[in-house]
Amino acid sequence: MIDALQGLPSNPPSLYVDLEGESLSRHGSISLLQIYASPRDHTYLVDICALGARAFSVRGAGGRTLKQILESASIPKVFFDVRNDSDALYGHYGIDLSGVQDLQLMELATRTFAGRRFVSGLSKCIERDAPLTAAERLAWKAAKEKGLRLFAPERGGSYRVFDERPLSEDIRLYCVQDVRFLPRLWSRYDARLTPMWRQRVRDAAAERVAQSQSADFNGKGKHMALAPRGWC
Repeated sequence: MIDALQGLPSNPPSLYVDLEGESLSRHGSISLLQIYASPRDHTYLVDICALGARAFSVRGAGGRTLKQILESASIPKVFFDVRNDSDALYGHYGIDLSGVQDLQLMELATRTFAGRRFVSGLSKCIERDAPLTAAERLAWKAAKEKGLRLFAPERGGSYRVFDERPLSEDIRLYCVQDVRFLPRLWSRYDARLTPMWRQRVRDAAAERVAQSQSADFNGKGKHMALAPRGWC
């Protein structure tokens, strides 16, 4: 897998990343890491629950590790709200993310229908902005609903399903669906970014990573829905 993630185009970005886990943070756990490589149209599911630190230290044929890819400033990685993912990766494995592009910030920067006081969630962005066919939209909603019923506590589920092996087909599909439409959102938002807002998004993404690594970072609460300071 490591070799398949190298040598890919950087503009548009090739790698789209998400994580799953119970109370995803330095205080919780990481179960899975999903990487969608858009030029290959393939989603890689990395079993962090089973591999632990080895997932980030195994070298590919070219000598690089997943940790080095995640920390490389020259390899763009697209996340949707990087904060809790970064908190978990840094807290558990010392991974200092770099080259991050945050879709949540890109949406906020290009928003025209309302103010910029609050950020949007991924589901809302996909429903509103991702150019999906009717069949794709139906499949995405079905996979999302099945996944939520299995892992969301408020729906009677448990996040521990991400640690069950073999991984259920419904959870596998949920994980794949979570990242495979991110490139379409990136294209939509990137086309609308002005040079000024592009720089502000870049700076805010780096600030989110830095904040997530601070000793007093709290990734839960109403403050997580607020726009970066000065964006309103």
